[in-house]
Order: sequence, then C-alpha cells, then structure tokens
Amino acid sequence: MGKFIITQRINKEYHFNLKAGNGEIILTSEGYVQKASCQKGIESVKVNSQDDSKYDRRVAVNGKDYFVLKARNGEIIGKSPLYSSKSGMENGIASVKFNAPTAAIVDETL
Repeated sequence: MGKFIITQRINKEYHFNLKAGNGEIILTSEGYVQKASCQKGIESVKVNSQDDSKYDRRVAVNGKDYFVLKARNGEIIGKSPLYSSKSGMENGIASVKFNAPTAAIVDETL
C-alpha cells in the first residue's frame, strides 16, 4: 500500500512524497508554506491521479523520461523521478494511479 509522507525542508516549507508499496518514491510535490496547503495538494493528487490527461510526459535535458501531474487548474502538483525508458515512466504513472487514491498519510513533522 502506498503512503504520502509529509516532511519539512530546511527552508521550513512542507512537501510530500508519494511512496509505492515497495518504498520507492513515485511522486514529489513542490514546497508549501503552510501544512494545510500541502494536505490539499495530497487530496488533489488523490483525485487527479486517476485522469490520464492530467499527466504531462516529458524528457529532461539529460534525455531521461519523467512526468508531472497537474491539477484541474493546470498547476503542477507533483513530479516523478527520472526514468531510463518510456516504459519505466509509464509504469511509474500506473503506480501513481494505483497507489494514490488509497494511500495513507504519514505526517513526519509532528
């Protein structure tokens, strides 16, 4: 089962990582000034992760594939790690679709 892990960066911003059942990070958020905004970002991932049109498949400058997940308003709510192949990236998208809706939320800032 997947987990959203909320942590706080050195600059005091909150962010989350979505981890698959095997512990691999499959999606990372931007930084949020307020924890409540970070929690709303998680809810947005849970909803938008099921819509394939919300995934923007991209290629990094080093040629590696990755994707971003966008909210209804077009804002990026999460970014994947880099993958060595398009099939790996597609497997990552499938993992987000599978894990996000029922993932537990673990707040490590408490």
